[in-house]
Amino acid sequence: MKMRKLFVCTLLSALLLAGLGLAQNYPSRPITYTVPWSPGGGTDTTSRALAAVLQDILGETINVVNRTGGGGVVGHQALATAKPDGLTIGAITVEITMMHWTGLTDLTFTDYTPLALLINNPAAITVRADAPYDTVQDLIDAIKANPGKLLASGTAKGGIWDLARIGFLENAGLQESDMPWVPSQGAAPAFQELLAGGVNVVTAALAEAAALREAGEVKVLGVMSDERLERFPDVPTLKEQGIDWSIGGWAAVAAPAGISDDIKTTLDDAINQAVHDPAFFEALKQAGFNIQYLPAADFAGFLAAQDEVNGQLLKTAGLAQ
Repeated sequence: MKMRKLFVCTLLSALLLAGLGLAQNYPSRPITYTVPWSPGGGTDTTSRALAAVLQDILGETINVVNRTGGGGVVGHQALATAKPDGLTIGAITVEITMMHWTGLTDLTFTDYTPLALLINNPAAITVRADAPYDTVQDLIDAIKANPGKLLASGTAKGGIWDLARIGFLENAGLQESDMPWVPSQGAAPAFQELLAGGVNVVTAALAEAAALREAGEVKVLGVMSDERLERFPDVPTLKEQGIDWSIGGWAAVAAPAGISDDIKTTLDDAINQAVHDPAFFEALKQAGFNIQYLPAADFAGFLAAQDEVNGQLLKTAGLAQ
């Protein structure tokens, strides 16, 4: 019996030491960085910029792999179900706080170990340059005068820019039906419809309206952020104009739930170094993205708040199950 107990204790000690060795030597192999969206998009660009700097800090190759499909479900699922050994990390986006509400997946933000928020591109209220309103209040007055007449677009029904519209209307004391939504395949075709006169307002990210604004084809009445954006200091926030509402499309980095505290700490420290590296900062600045870094501790609370708010907005739109 004593020999048996000795064997068990020895085995447990060996396993514990092996686990400690793995954490201390982390990473011992190349890391896979899963991205749930297509190459060339905002999430992909952000992820590749981070991976390029992070691999130098960690001393191992980081391979970025795009796992697309299912409106983001495929890639998010691949990350959530990966082995929690720190050798698979990846991008999660605002959709993880939306998809489970609409029945696309059972995944929620609790299926991940949050590591850091990286970018958050606030929505904006954009109209044609010749539109008869120059402020957010002008637009609100026009909507009140003709409820249901003015149309908005920016993405698919129930997408993040649709939620931006709903939140704006609610906080302005209007109904969701007062400015109906015209679904599109994204911001680019929505802006084409705006210029063609098919819709009156686009509530996509301010960064996506930048080129048309510089060309004098559109004007931005306000941005849905807490403060004015460094890149667009002349664009007032909605809060400055009496509408207490902010929302954006964000991308972050996470790991599967259940990684060890030692590995999480190593990743936290490495990501903190990476996001303050000029190479990362300049890459995203040139792409026009709004960097909003939140470390793991703050990002966890951000995720919970986003899930609650977006769930309520989807219920308002009649899209939550």
